[in-house]
Amino acid sequence: MEKIKEYFIESYQELTQKVTWPTWNELQDSSVVVLVTAVLISLIVVVMDASFKWGLTWFYEKIVM
Repeated sequence: MEKIKEYFIESYQELTQKVTWPTWNELQDSSVVVLVTAVLISLIVVVMDASFKWGLTWFYEKIVM
């Protein structure tokens, strides 16, 4: 039980004294980067999905049927 108590005390000390937390501006900049990246990746996935749908539709209409 003593080890568990020691773990929590050391964890708290590390989070309050040793960890460097980002500033508000750094946090906002990082959030914008994540948002822009997510939008770009989702657009790439939409374009790929539409391309495959178009290609497979064309293939099945022209080649298979």
